[in-house]
Amino acid sequence: MNTNTKPQIVLASSNAGKIREIQALLPDYEVLPQSGFVQSEAEETGLTFVENALLKARHAAQHCHLPVLADDSGLSVDALSGAPGIYSARYAGLTASDQDNVNKLLLEMEGIPMAERTARFICALVLIEHANDPVPIIAQGIWEGRILFHPTGSNGFGYDPVFWVNEHNCSSAELMPDVKNALSHRGQALKQLADLLKNQSMMMKAKL
Repeated sequence: MNTNTKPQIVLASSNAGKIREIQALLPDYEVLPQSGFVQSEAEETGLTFVENALLKARHAAQHCHLPVLADDSGLSVDALSGAPGIYSARYAGLTASDQDNVNKLLLEMEGIPMAERTARFICALVLIEHANDPVPIIAQGIWEGRILFHPTGSNGFGYDPVFWVNEHNCSSAELMPDVKNALSHRGQALKQLADLLKNQSMMMKAKL
């Protein structure tokens, strides 16, 4: 029996780094990994971050009776015409590691000067009450930066070691977690989501 008084949300992800970040950004909720309910992954056949997040959310919601939060995020590099984009997690292949993806990115960007290495992290969040929820709550965030020539820093995950944060003159992987969460695309999207939930709650109370 669950003795935690916090409301529970299932996160449609098996990414440990993503789970840690979202739990830190949603301290009023208990964030549960989807692995406790379903072992299979959703087929990401969408053409946008929002479409893929919705596919993930509905897939997980079919196997649990709790609200489901899904995140689809990635890196968009101007010099690569927006790549890796929605394929960020599998840029170097379906079984690619974070390091494999970073290595491919740096190889693709060889010879591109720093001034032309502009990029941004993009995050789309979808929250649904159940698998057939017709009115999902959608929030998005964007974090601007540049791509470094070499990885630096050991915090974070994914492309963090090669993402230069202009405001702090360091890579995303060199930021303390609380600082990163205040700046990041995921942090922005979660703040927007929290505001939407608050507004929705206020509207419901006004109708009663």
